[in-house]
Amino acid sequence: MDIKTYLYNTLTKRVEEFKPNEAGKVAMYTCGPTVYHFAHIGNLRSYIMEDVLEKYLRYVGYDVTRVMNITDVGHLTSDGDTGEDKMLKGAKRENKTVMDIARFYTEAFMADCEKLLIKRPDIVEPATNCIPEFIHMIEVLLEKGYAYVAGENVYFDTSKLDNYYVLSSQNEEDLQVGVREDVEEDTNKKNKTDFVLWFTKSKFDNQELKWDSPWGVGYPGWHIECSCISIKHLGEYMDIHCGGVDNIFPHHTNEIAQSEAYIGHKWCNYWFHVNHLNTTSGKMSKSKGEFLTVSLLEEKGYNPMVYRMFCLLSHYRKPLEFSWDALDNVATAYDKLLRRIANLSEEGETDKEAFGEYEKKFAEALGNDMNTSSAITVLYDMLKADMNDGTKRALVARYEEVLSLRLTAAWEEKEECLDEEFVSYIERKIEQRAEAKKAKDFATADAIREELAQRGIVLKDSREGTTWMPA
Repeated sequence: MDIKTYLYNTLTKRVEEFKPNEAGKVAMYTCGPTVYHFAHIGNLRSYIMEDVLEKYLRYVGYDVTRVMNITDVGHLTSDGDTGEDKMLKGAKRENKTVMDIARFYTEAFMADCEKLLIKRPDIVEPATNCIPEFIHMIEVLLEKGYAYVAGENVYFDTSKLDNYYVLSSQNEEDLQVGVREDVEEDTNKKNKTDFVLWFTKSKFDNQELKWDSPWGVGYPGWHIECSCISIKHLGEYMDIHCGGVDNIFPHHTNEIAQSEAYIGHKWCNYWFHVNHLNTTSGKMSKSKGEFLTVSLLEEKGYNPMVYRMFCLLSHYRKPLEFSWDALDNVATAYDKLLRRIANLSEEGETDKEAFGEYEKKFAEALGNDMNTSSAITVLYDMLKADMNDGTKRALVARYEEVLSLRLTAAWEEKEECLDEEFVSYIERKIEQRAEAKKAKDFATADAIREELAQRGIVLKDSREGTTWMPA
């Protein structure tokens, strides 16, 4: 499809046309979860929007390879290099081994993604699979003079870079001790902004996962894993790197620093960041106890597709405020949309001209910096447009490739609920109503209409007779 795609690039701070390194192909990386607890719905907003981005790129004809890591070691309770390992924290909480925790919450995360119709990335790699790659990258950084050993840990030396803050708007003053809650004094560091590439046993004696290395028994820092895993599977040039806005600094900033020092050239051209999901009290986070999960939504009676649609109705770069009232409104709109789609008949050959027109409108809406709300508006406009139902059904199926809202399931569910016995009942009631009208017994005729309406069936009278459809 000949559609130009425009995305906001965190690296350049502007919306610009997306042009991959290799024509027709896209190398895409997603920062995966730290699997020490369930993902809350704020975490999952990012994965929903990244999923739509990937599916849109496929929709317009790109061959996408998407890689995601699983952080099962190295991510500390602070995004700076302080605190205990989140995985160890999870293991202590549940009195299990770190790997038991990792397996359980990886499966839980994947189950949540499946419920939300988030496509599994082409490659999913746990950090613990790549210890040799981490060690090799650190050795190269030491050889090139971008890293140093201090206090038995290995640090990246940010003073060697011309522009460490290329991705973020941070500055050195922001990192003074006490300014940020995740920054503590580390006397081993040469510079406040330096970060750990490898921790040794000298720092965390109770660390469960440890490996031999040239610098002592220890484990990798959090930031090194995404650089290594992406380069391992996508090569030295990447098109799009995705994540939440909270990853911009320090995680993605540090990724750029170590990756470009390692390979010697620009690494990733486009950075795609999704804003926070907030509650009335601010950003949703596990540490604050605001722990809304997909399972909790289901327990309260919400279809996971309602939450997906809730996310798609806002722009990914804007903060989104969650409330139960807002979710209820989306649930109502979603049910009405499904009923409308379910009532589309299979009549009419696909009108190629109309199909092409609305296929392009949908792509252009998404190509305008992933404006999912506008894309859904195109869906509603198409359903109201003057074209046959066969064409509309074909377009719904096409849009579903990107929106993934179980729209086409509306037809299958309609067919399943309308079994032969129920259809016979409807037809008998229509005959009884026709006889009542013929006898001018309009009260009985109205009562039959109301009885069917209560069972989800709408009658439509015309000169040719009475037809029916699900409400």
